[in-house]
Amino acid sequence: MSDPRPETELRLAAPDDTARLGRWLAACLQPGDTVLLQGPIGSGKSHLARSVIQSWLGQMEDVPSPTYTLVQTYGEGGAEIWHADLYRLSHPDEVIELGLDDAFGRAICLVEWPERLGRATPDSALRLTFSQDGGGRRVVLTGSAEWAERLSQIGGYARA
Repeated sequence: MSDPRPETELRLAAPDDTARLGRWLAACLQPGDTVLLQGPIGSGKSHLARSVIQSWLGQMEDVPSPTYTLVQTYGEGGAEIWHADLYRLSHPDEVIELGLDDAFGRAICLVEWPERLGRATPDSALRLTFSQDGGGRRVVLTGSAEWAERLSQIGGYARA
């Protein structure tokens, strides 16, 4: 019997709530962590990634969406953050061409449209699934057992 994957559900009533979640994530991420951002267009994936990156860098750096570049990297000299938008990929093998398979083991990776990863999806990834919820959004955070402790510390959000 396998252990259930820890899951936390949050309601994000406003963009500031999404940014606050991004700041929380930035504080608990470490090299080798992968965060999969799943949900429809306009659901808050890029906004969350931007908040994570700006908080992790400690500055309000311009963080464009990697929709056309596919991958943007941030950080120098130490750990890097890779922000990938895989919407335009046509085959999971293209992940290797981007270098993401290597980055998963050494960088913090934020991946939009993770269903395009196929078998390259890291088992230890934290998955955030966004959906519309009336005037706001709902996000479900699901991770491997190693995420259980970190998810238990998410406090400050109204559980759905």
